[in-house]
Amino acid sequence: MPRKCQLRLALAQVNTCVGDLVGNSDLVVEWTRRAVQSGAHVVAFPEMALTGYPVEDLALRESFATASRQALDALATRLAEAGCGDIVAIVGYLDRDAAGPRNSAAVLHEGRVVARYHKHHLPNYGVFDEFRYFVPGDELPILRVHGVDVGVVICEDIWQDGGPVAALGVAGVDLVMCINASPYERNKDDVRGPLVAGRAAEARAPMAYVNLVGAQDELVFDGDSLIVGPAGELMARVPQFVEQLLVTDVDLPVGGHTTTGRVGGFDVRRIVVSAEPLARYEPLPVPPRAEPLPDAEEVWSALVTGLRDYVHKNGFKSVVLGLSGGIDSAVTAALAVDALGPHAVHGVSMPSEYSSEHSRSDAAELARRTGINFQVQAVADQVRVFVEQLGLTGLAEENIQARCRGMTLMALSNQHGHLVLATGNKTELAVGYSTIYGDAVGGFAPIKDVPKTLVWQLARWRNAEAEKRGETPPIPENSITKPPSAELRPGQVDQDSLPDYMLLDDVLDDYVEGDRGFADLIEAGFEPELVQRVLRMVDRSEYKRRQYPPGTKITFKAFGRDWRLPITNAWREHQVGS
Repeated sequence: MPRKCQLRLALAQVNTCVGDLVGNSDLVVEWTRRAVQSGAHVVAFPEMALTGYPVEDLALRESFATASRQALDALATRLAEAGCGDIVAIVGYLDRDAAGPRNSAAVLHEGRVVARYHKHHLPNYGVFDEFRYFVPGDELPILRVHGVDVGVVICEDIWQDGGPVAALGVAGVDLVMCINASPYERNKDDVRGPLVAGRAAEARAPMAYVNLVGAQDELVFDGDSLIVGPAGELMARVPQFVEQLLVTDVDLPVGGHTTTGRVGGFDVRRIVVSAEPLARYEPLPVPPRAEPLPDAEEVWSALVTGLRDYVHKNGFKSVVLGLSGGIDSAVTAALAVDALGPHAVHGVSMPSEYSSEHSRSDAAELARRTGINFQVQAVADQVRVFVEQLGLTGLAEENIQARCRGMTLMALSNQHGHLVLATGNKTELAVGYSTIYGDAVGGFAPIKDVPKTLVWQLARWRNAEAEKRGETPPIPENSITKPPSAELRPGQVDQDSLPDYMLLDDVLDDYVEGDRGFADLIEAGFEPELVQRVLRMVDRSEYKRRQYPPGTKITFKAFGRDWRLPITNAWREHQVGS
């Protein structure tokens, strides 16, 4: 007959930085102190918390793996010296053995590393190239903590049918602790929650899932840490996109499991940390269960997080961007204000001969509404010099305007140390509707992975949120409603060169996100001429996408990270069936 044992868990949903072994160690010590102060018996940190995540090709450097392991050993000592020796701390780090680099978890207790667990599968879908798959005979440790048998798995382990979680279920555990660095994608919670619930059922035990928060280069981590019971019931969840310590008590039926040895291809090993159950104690109040954010708020939060951490973690104090009066630069500016504060945002209006009065006034109005630093730097004289000296006409004359603007922004960046923000969206990037060394210049592109139609949705949502709070909506209504235009020639609008954005985004979603070919798109109901036109633009623009700045990933197929075409490429989708 199973008996009941209590255990107080702490899940540390924290924001780490790749390569900062000292800073990440400090973070683990500080949050472990908080867990100890809350009375927790076990605290878990995200995947590779000690090294930051993803480490990409740093994983291939023996020096980095050695430093990671040394930092781990020092961390165990530091925790004991900080009065945190009694708590069981589970910390992700990078290890290395004869087979190569290993994504690992360590169990720290009383100043020692009492167990190490190596992840059996690493993603190869854009987080970083795989560097370690399951090695037959790898150990699968199970910890006995105050009488409770706790299995530890790492992120991708729970995506494998018949993997480590299944082995834990056969061997017998009372709780599964899963440490993660699971990147954000739009609507990912629709998959994550059911997946965790399914694995908890497979293990026949509750699963505590702790995830990283913050951003690293193009990836954003939303946290969304949670605990799910064996029947799929949600026991606890913390808010997305914020650092937080989830502390809760679990009352577990424990079964006195004893299975060891080879189970499902893994070498199950049981490690006794503390065998005796705790005396019954008064549990903490059940923490409130955070609800997933609505779609627009979730995307906005991801974009703000991505921009804020890219700027801060790379040591920049301020950003500069061109303000055209259009929707893309307006949304980018509003994101920058939410991420960094208006004092750190510098907007520049750069009118040329063809700039309309509303482009100038809408740019100035956005600056007034948001309180950012604002200046006007006309480029007409610069353009005139290039046009006259080189005899430019047509497209060359149009593009020199964008390039003079890009040069102006880069000069201000060099002079004042600002990071230049590129303001292009995913739709324009897909079809090559940008100018290399012009509007494509910059160090970061906040809406690079945001389709044009979603840019409009986010603008309306952000303004509505401001109104709810009694604040001035940051984005001028005219920037949202007027026809988008690059204003590189008289009367120009985007739809002179592109299909309607609603229709264009539908085609691109199927082609890019869905990997659907020409015939599939025709079968879906799109006109052959439209499909051929769009696919030709996409396929011919890869060279531009390769030169675009990094930007926050929010979709399944972000350009440059998840979706790449050969630049030299004679294949055309319309060849199928012809």
